[in-house]
Amino acid sequence: MTEEGNSTFSGAESGAKPVVRVVAMGGTIASRGANSLVLTDYGEQSGNRPEGIGELLRAVPEALHFARVSGLQLNSGGSSAITIPELLSLARILMEELAKPEVAGVVVTHGTDTLEETAYFLSLVLPPGKPVVVTGAMRPATGLSADGPLNLVNAIALAASPDARDRGVMVCFDDEILPPLDATKTHTTSVETFRAPDTGPIGVTRDFSPVFFSDPPRYFPPRFSLGTLPDLPKVGIVYTAIGMGGEIVDLLVNAGCRGIVAAGMGHASLPPVVRNRLRAAAASGIPVVCASRTGSGLVTPRTLLREAGFVPAYLHNPQKARILLMLCLATGLRDPVVIEDMFRKC
Repeated sequence: MTEEGNSTFSGAESGAKPVVRVVAMGGTIASRGANSLVLTDYGEQSGNRPEGIGELLRAVPEALHFARVSGLQLNSGGSSAITIPELLSLARILMEELAKPEVAGVVVTHGTDTLEETAYFLSLVLPPGKPVVVTGAMRPATGLSADGPLNLVNAIALAASPDARDRGVMVCFDDEILPPLDATKTHTTSVETFRAPDTGPIGVTRDFSPVFFSDPPRYFPPRFSLGTLPDLPKVGIVYTAIGMGGEIVDLLVNAGCRGIVAAGMGHASLPPVVRNRLRAAAASGIPVVCASRTGSGLVTPRTLLREAGFVPAYLHNPQKARILLMLCLATGLRDPVVIEDMFRKC
């Protein structure tokens, strides 16, 4: 863990502007390619050292127009390698930063592969008062027309804005401000990859100022207390497709999964053999949550699910349903009725 202090960004321009802390978790925004034309084959796998938080911030002196900025490096690799203990560590560090009176808000730079999972997790465990803005990039820092610098300055300006208070965690990407529950990556390489397919954006950034489409939420979902948890219970995902058998369910149960999320077809439909294996798992005390692989839409509490003892995921996609189920299990919630209530609220 390394730190880049305010001294790097000192000067009259900073004045008495709000203090924004930038916590770096690696990802494409910090990646380098062999040259400016390399837009997809980059990063450490190509032998290129990623940029540190100091390099990222020095590349955007424009951020000084909006905040006094300092940085903290927590991770430098791709987000597909982030572990649950690292996610817990990030949350605890953000809690410490948000508790500092001088800090107005925090920005987290993150790889896009799992950005949505981290943002949703943070929304469930952090207090909502000061803004936490999660951002990243789809093109490496060395790429022609890299999107990272603009995303980062927009995120810093958003975190420093008084209008961002009491809105909790937000995703800021490609000029849009998205809610963590619905924000999801929808394209492998496009800079417009993040969308909120069911709810839409909650706002946009225009000339580095947030324009919100709605008032701050009056109600926030229940906050989960992490305590001293070193890890979260293991939860697996069963992705369904035509003609699948139920062997994967047995493998997850035998691997020690304490919960299972089913990425069902359409409105959470399951092949009969998979449904029967999941029903057996649920009967043995392993909570089963049914989501959809479609990418959008509400999974409603239908009779077929309830008769099998399954929990409908509501608006949660499979990867976010897994995050919420892990937190439920970590705090001792195992009753499907109680877990379903959390899925309705969160």
